[in-house]
Amino acid sequence: MVAADASNKYVAALRRQRTGFAFVLIISGVISVLMLTGSIYMLQVYDRVLSSGSVVTLMGLFAIVIVLYLFFGLFDLLRQRMLSRIGTRLECDLGRSGFFAQLQAKQGGNADGSDPLRHLSGIGQFLSGPTAGNLFDLPFVPVFLAVLFLVHPVLGFIVVGGAVVAGGVAWLAGFIARRWQEQRNHGAARQSEFATEALRNSEAVVAMGMQNNLAMHWQAMQLESLKTHQNAAQGSEILASFSKTFRILLQSSILTVGAVLVLREQISPGMIIASSVLSGRVLAPIDQAIGQWRAIAQTLFAHRALMGFFEDTKDQDGNIDLPKPSGRLTVTSLTKFAAGASATRQELLLQSVSFNLEPGDGLGVIGKSAAGKSILARLLVGAWQPDRGEVRLDGAGFDKWPVGAIGRHIGYLPQSVTLLPGTIGQNIARFDPHATDGDIVAAAQLANVHDLILRLPNGYATRVGGAFGLPLSGGQIQRIALARAVIFKPALIVLDEPNAHLDGAGDTALEDAITQLRAAGSTVIVMAHRPSAIAAVNKILILDQGRMTKFGDKDKILGPPPQAQKPPVRQQLSNHARQG
Repeated sequence: MVAADASNKYVAALRRQRTGFAFVLIISGVISVLMLTGSIYMLQVYDRVLSSGSVVTLMGLFAIVIVLYLFFGLFDLLRQRMLSRIGTRLECDLGRSGFFAQLQAKQGGNADGSDPLRHLSGIGQFLSGPTAGNLFDLPFVPVFLAVLFLVHPVLGFIVVGGAVVAGGVAWLAGFIARRWQEQRNHGAARQSEFATEALRNSEAVVAMGMQNNLAMHWQAMQLESLKTHQNAAQGSEILASFSKTFRILLQSSILTVGAVLVLREQISPGMIIASSVLSGRVLAPIDQAIGQWRAIAQTLFAHRALMGFFEDTKDQDGNIDLPKPSGRLTVTSLTKFAAGASATRQELLLQSVSFNLEPGDGLGVIGKSAAGKSILARLLVGAWQPDRGEVRLDGAGFDKWPVGAIGRHIGYLPQSVTLLPGTIGQNIARFDPHATDGDIVAAAQLANVHDLILRLPNGYATRVGGAFGLPLSGGQIQRIALARAVIFKPALIVLDEPNAHLDGAGDTALEDAITQLRAAGSTVIVMAHRPSAIAAVNKILILDQGRMTKFGDKDKILGPPPQAQKPPVRQQLSNHARQG
């Protein structure tokens, strides 16, 4: 179990619900007392009503029973609603933080497959169901045992023995469930991830006829997951059946022993029925816990996962909001290993890259495929975290900023671009509610995509992304994503293959945009294959197999740009003749 650190947001959210859980516990105590109504009523009927033959006494007792059961139903409803509200409040308190932390945890391909949103939903559903209420009955089992001991110690000891056996069965059921739970969850996560990625690439899948192959592969994963689930279920089902049978047998044993005690005149006849009901109430919460152990085990797994997840993704809320950076970039010994790799040369993705840029500088990063350009881009914007080295903007590492605050000062155009489900305006604005229409239009004009957007059916309100968005070409998506990267004119802008889907006019517009951004003081870094992408930069960095081989002024590394050659004399005379 992870230590209950106060800075863990999940722990803090649970602590805020302590009052609610305390009220639920108090209500459960009242419910437990009201559950004695049936036993006491049976005792009074057999010992008083039947011996006296008084119908008036019977009606009076029955009226009291009706009132008590009405209160029982009211308190049971109140408990269920309170638990449901607690689950809802937990999801509300942690939903945004969980989503945010999950995005943070996916950086660098080092995520462990944790899904806090699914775990939160599972805990909320558990608290809204009947099983959670039954668990709150467990602390009050000693109340029923105490009443049984008051009836007769022999009956109490029999039920204690039965409770010990039932508790042992419950522990064994939990042990069996935990044995398979983690495997089942990891298998389900892999299965879900494969299905999601297959759907995301559905066009290529259909075009290349991969549907049947992928369906067979997914089914194999499904069968493995179902096999694990079945293995976990078999033991729990056997133990649940045993527990139910044992409870019924124990109640019959109570009746038998009670009858013997009546014959010996140690208890009254009414106590036989009352004792049978009480023994059932003692074992019922344990029996229900065994029957729902898979749900309980799943909830415990989710609880532990959330504890660990929020422990590993603590943010820097204590950091102060630093001034807007000017764009001075310092990169020192930036190194990245392959996921799960050790520090060996063969597993290095990027090795000891260092350079400095001043505000207004433009850097072109060139190199062959797999040279490390995209990895460097992700590290420069904080999308991935380096294994060694650091990136500083105006002298401050990204971790010195409040979480999310640095992002407004960074623009990033990834190599593989997708738009989120929403309007074009929302995508350009980065879904920032504080972005004005002027900011959005200015960014679109800077990316030379304003006129293109106006030609769409609903202009900036056109919905894109997802299954219901308007299909756009690769070039249109890239230019809209470029507008998203340059909105607010960030201090640092990193463009990874920004002209991969652009035509000649798009290349010219990109060059103009980089020129304007540099003139405004932004530091622009361009990862490029095509020379046109680095026409507007003043510095060059060459990568080769993850290592920086050259860095400096573009003219010194690539040479001065070629001068326009004069046409031959014969061609000049021909031109003059045409002009004349």
